[in-house]
Amino acid sequence: ATDIKTSYCTLLHRLVMQTTDYARWFRGSTPYISAYRNRTFVVLLAGEALNHNNLANIVHDLALLHVLGVKLVLVHCARQQIDSALPDSSFYQQRRITDAQAMHTIAGINGQIRTQLEALFSTGLPNSPLHNVDIPVVSGNFVVAQPLGIIDGVDHLFTGKVRSVETARMQTALNAGALLIQSPMGYSSSGQAFNLPAESLAQEIAVQLKADKLIVFDEHIVTDADGKRVSSFTPTTLDQQLDNFPELRARRLAAMSRAVKGGVAKAQLVPYTEDGALLAELFTAEGVGTQVVEQQRKPVRAALAEDVAGIVEVIRPLEQTGVLVRRERDRLEAEIDHFLVAELDGIVVGCCAVYTYDHRAELACVAVHENYRQPPSNGIGRSLLASAEARAQAEGASALFVLTTQTTDWFKEQGFVVTDVSELPAEKKDLYNWQRNSAILSKPLS
Repeated sequence: ATDIKTSYCTLLHRLVMQTTDYARWFRGSTPYISAYRNRTFVVLLAGEALNHNNLANIVHDLALLHVLGVKLVLVHCARQQIDSALPDSSFYQQRRITDAQAMHTIAGINGQIRTQLEALFSTGLPNSPLHNVDIPVVSGNFVVAQPLGIIDGVDHLFTGKVRSVETARMQTALNAGALLIQSPMGYSSSGQAFNLPAESLAQEIAVQLKADKLIVFDEHIVTDADGKRVSSFTPTTLDQQLDNFPELRARRLAAMSRAVKGGVAKAQLVPYTEDGALLAELFTAEGVGTQVVEQQRKPVRAALAEDVAGIVEVIRPLEQTGVLVRRERDRLEAEIDHFLVAELDGIVVGCCAVYTYDHRAELACVAVHENYRQPPSNGIGRSLLASAEARAQAEGASALFVLTTQTTDWFKEQGFVVTDVSELPAEKKDLYNWQRNSAILSKPLS
């Protein structure tokens, strides 16, 4: 009986911990859910993923994004399937030369893949994640293509390139709630079909649609020489390393680089072999894949009136535990010009305020969201402090002081020293809360 009781308690403890972890993850994902609503994501699905046992999970995760209000364009590859069907294809500079018979075969393969994906998005069995979820899937002649032509004397026949994308019609379908599936094919004004490279097609659609993200599914994450994940590239640094990757991966990474250069805010590569990788990449601070961004944006900026809701979300838990003094929303709105916010992916993840008194400035309301206090995002507090010091200096202050009850050690690590009430400006000295008994620390500004 004792052993049974012990086993039961152990199982109950594990269930509680799992529930707690899930609740923490779900709370942490809430800002992303809000930020991604009505955003446009172009997704490139590798042909290899279509035969992987994780495909159904990927479709379910894409369906979840759709339900959350993300506008999705899914571009599928077909290279692996075409290679199997056309083993005797001719290539020139790694480009397939597509004759009329090959074009007929390729059109059939793309039709089969599209049907496969449409069926997966239509699966609504009671025990499936898509139960009672209606996802209208739309495909069409959204891509205008032209022949690649004759290169070095080699006629590429029905191998083409993107001429333009019918973005207005695509936007109409997306705004109506459709999920678009685009095969790697396009049509000329004469009605001729052309075989297109899926990587370039996804990149062109993302750029011309002014998409917020290009998401690329590949087999594995990008790692460095030590086997550690490379979490971020700029287009310039990525272009310098493309020769170090296998040909197919290099194509996908090059498309990501071109998309970001073309105005797409971020391109992200995630592994199709890992269940939940897409959600982990999009809804956690650390992510699991590799992103390409034009430049590492400064994470701290002056707060705007529309940031008040985000600031409230950051400081509310700290107010509830007594770490911060409670501030009413109307006070935040009135004092917003004093605030700085740290932002990641369009989400407010930290804040602070600077109030200047003669030649001294107070650093107040320093807070970082609980989901961003761990590596690799634990530099947010230091970034806020650096920006606060710069603002205080710009306003003529020669010293920065802070009142705190629970973070004295952290401020000491940042160069602050403990002082006393007598060192406060007269206005702050009169308002000092002796019952709260906050520690007072000060730091000279050079």
